[in-house]
Amino acid sequence: MKSNEHISVLLNEALEGLNIKPDGTYVDMTLGRAGHSSKILERLNNKGKLIAFDQDIEAITYSKEKLSSISSNFEIIYSNFVNAKEELSKRDITKVDGILYDLGVSSPQFDEDYRGFSYRYNAPLDMRMDLNNPLTAKEVVNKYSLNDLTKIFKEYGEERYSYLIAKKIVEVRNKKEINTTFELVDIIKSSIPKKELFKDKHPAKQVFQALRIEVNNELKVLEKSLNDALTILNKNGRIVVITFHSLEDKIVKNTFNKVAKIKGDRHNDYLLPSEIKKPEFILINKKVITPSEEELELNHRAKSAKLRIIERVETKGE
Repeated sequence: MKSNEHISVLLNEALEGLNIKPDGTYVDMTLGRAGHSSKILERLNNKGKLIAFDQDIEAITYSKEKLSSISSNFEIIYSNFVNAKEELSKRDITKVDGILYDLGVSSPQFDEDYRGFSYRYNAPLDMRMDLNNPLTAKEVVNKYSLNDLTKIFKEYGEERYSYLIAKKIVEVRNKKEINTTFELVDIIKSSIPKKELFKDKHPAKQVFQALRIEVNNELKVLEKSLNDALTILNKNGRIVVITFHSLEDKIVKNTFNKVAKIKGDRHNDYLLPSEIKKPEFILINKKVITPSEEELELNHRAKSAKLRIIERVETKGE
């Protein structure tokens, strides 16, 4: 089942957070189906430029046509956003005015049963955002050790029954290879206490999240990319990040706080105000932004979304 329908989460809040200048250069690190990118492009004039990254060829093909109907002032780069700084440099772009990350898996990726992202459709265990990635969820499930599976489920999925689930996976795969999402769902359901099956949350949700993060190396990629992004931001430029689970949000929060706050010390008492070091960045929203009740009614996938914004206010040497 193929679909290109996707409702962008926190769309208005993200656009407002970017504080778009019509002649600025903006980067969408997670193009997807161009929900955010199309609205950014609409706000740019002939001098403005949009650069978008994605590693999903299907998303790129669809989004290129969508963006072309708005303007030609864009370029889509087929690459993981961890390579953004290097790819921009190749194009003689060293500074930009705004950067957007929407870290959720797009609705089409969830809804396309053959991609294997969802526990609601029976499909081969895949979960690759980049279909050229050699590592699939099937390989993780069938080849990783008991200890590694337990660690992944615990750290990336925050799954309380990590060991029991990993142990059951190893028992099953010793008899028969685990190939599909529904096979894995059945294993998970048979591993946990029966009372967990009657809760609102799907029992496989956290394990599937953990596998997706492992297959796509999401957390390490995010941390490196964010640190790179901070270095290419113009003065008064902003980074807007939308996260969908606590592990991502923790990385964003810690990364932003590290550069937006100066640790005080007793020596500051003897310095003039002009001599005290100022942070290069400020947090635009100290309290995380979440979807409104109206948005949640329209899009249930927005439920866990959180948005954080940071702005560069100083440049080194000023």
